[in-house]
Order: sequence, then structure tokens, then C-alpha cells
Amino acid sequence: MTMQGIRRALGAAVVTAGLCAGPALAQNDKMTPIATPAQPGAIVLDTGPLPGATVQESWHTQYGSQFARNVTVATLTPFLPDPARATGAAVIVAPGGGFRTLSMSNEGWDVAKALNARGVAAFVLKYRLNQTPADMAAFERSMAEMFSGAAKAPRPPGQDDPARTLAPQIADARAAFALVRARAREWHVAPDRIGMAGFSAGAMLTMATALHGQDAKPAFIANIYGPLAAMKVPADAPPMFVALAADDPLFAKGGFGLVEGWRAAGRPVEFHLYEQGGHGFGMYPKTTTSTGWFDAFARWLEMHGYLKQGG
Repeated sequence: MTMQGIRRALGAAVVTAGLCAGPALAQNDKMTPIATPAQPGAIVLDTGPLPGATVQESWHTQYGSQFARNVTVATLTPFLPDPARATGAAVIVAPGGGFRTLSMSNEGWDVAKALNARGVAAFVLKYRLNQTPADMAAFERSMAEMFSGAAKAPRPPGQDDPARTLAPQIADARAAFALVRARAREWHVAPDRIGMAGFSAGAMLTMATALHGQDAKPAFIANIYGPLAAMKVPADAPPMFVALAADDPLFAKGGFGLVEGWRAAGRPVEFHLYEQGGHGFGMYPKTTTSTGWFDAFARWLEMHGYLKQGG
């Protein structure tokens, strides 16, 4: 799958994630505008405003999660564990939403709190997004047009390079790593024990950061229901944890070239393919085994020594 195809599929995730997450969530699929919630501790990153942006940030609820849209200025929100339990490990958490929204609750804050309970510091990255119509009805129409094929205009050769297409988001991720390392002593984080975990589009950003993020250099990465298309794997690729549901309508039928590439390169990789779970399950409680992905991720972190204090 090309980058263009992946991004179209990620766009589809904006409106399919909750439907795939279960009947109870599907009943709450209406996008309802809300006031911008308090975000105590959010730190503005130094990447500046999104070039050419004219629509300002807004928020809505859907599927039991709070979503940010039209993010023009990136922020990083620290979630720090009890100092008595802190292991020195940290995770930059990148929510998903097709680069059009960010599922801040289900794939951001809730993940951060779960990591804190394991003694791991977490930093939720609210990265800059592609602009969408300010009006909710117009936004919904724009998504329908994308599905109908109106947004499938051919792209010039070379435009599918993640370093180019995701340049603002990669810059935000690099700034997040730089900030955490700069304040590592204050936040009781070991500079060489900072990883990154992303969901859907956030997983795509996590991969791009690991491969094109220059000085970011995550110690480990987690790709949670993101694209698994094959890509060139560097010799120093970080250990990777992957979770995907076999009934994911977006990425389950594209093969597992990414995992195979990591193995071929001799790099550590753990892959969980759950029978059911759909797309966008995140931290939602479900009856499917996909709900266990976080416990599996925590055990993987423990296996690699990241849950051991001072490890």
C-alpha cells in the first residue's frame, strides 16, 4: 500500500474506529461539539503554528472519547507516576485520528494513566493536524467525500515520502523527545529510556519518527493498529511491539511486511494478532481478547527492563 493509500485508510479510521470498537460505542457515534477541555500541564512545543492554517482548534465527543480537531499548535502533556514507583522509563503517546482528529481520551490520556500505574512516565503528544472545515456538518461532509473517491486525486512522484508528507508531525515528535530529555532530571526520566507508542495515524507517526526523526531516536516503539506495510528497516531499528485485530477493516488484509522486515533485520519485535477487536479499540473495555493488548505491552516493557526501577 502506498503512503497515499495508507493516509486514505487512516482518514477512514476517523469515522469507523468506534463502530469497530463494539455495539455499545456505535450507539454513541454522533460527533457532539464541546468546549475545549482543561488541559492542565500541557506545554506548548517550539514547532510554531501550522503553516497556512486558517481554522482554529476545536473539540468534540464521539464513541465515549474526547477528540481534538484542527490542532495548529502542538503541545505535550506530562503524566508522571508516583516517584516511589517511577522506573525512569517514559513513553511519548501519539493518539490517532487519521491526521484529521486526535482521540485524546481513549488513545492518549487513558493510556498515559495506565502507564503511570506501571511506574512509567507518559507524555501525550497533541500534534498538528491537517485542516478540516470548522463547521461540524461540513467536516462530516468532507469525510463522506473522501470515502466517495472525491479526494483521490493523483499525487506527484515522490510525494509519498513520510519525511515530506508528515514533516510537521515528525517535527512535533522530535520536539517532544527533545523537551523530555531537556527536563529528564526534573521528571525523573532516563534520557536513554524514552520510547514512543502510537495508535492508527499515531502509529504511522511513531514509525516515521523512528525512521525519519533524526535526533528523536526512541528507545522502543509500539505500533497499535497502524499500517504494517513493508518498509526498509535500519540496522539500528528500535525494539518494536505490534498489536492488530484480524478483523481490522483498514489494515488487517495488507500483510505483515513491517513485522517480517524487523525480523529479517534481526531486530526485536513482538506481534499480537487478535482474532477480534476491529479498529480503534484502544483502552475501551471490551469482551474481545484485544482488550489485553495493554497488559501484553506492559509485560513486553518489563521483559526489556523498562519496568525495573533504575533499569
